[in-house]
Amino acid sequence: MIDATKMHTSFRNRLKELRGKRTLQEVADEIGISRATLGFYEDGSRKPDIEILYRIAKYYNVSADYLLGIS
Repeated sequence: MIDATKMHTSFRNRLKELRGKRTLQEVADEIGISRATLGFYEDGSRKPDIEILYRIAKYYNVSADYLLGIS
């Protein structure tokens, strides 16, 4: 069974880690979303849809599985 809470926590943590020292605005501009939306993903108050998850994974050159804590 999938532990959605663990998956959501992994996503938030990995997203913050991957951003590193870049600003929310820099990364958001590259992905094509607002700074606020990216901030909501990082603080866990929102979850991305599949298209945005794909764009984030592609931007960071990682798998969606990695972002979700599956691998």
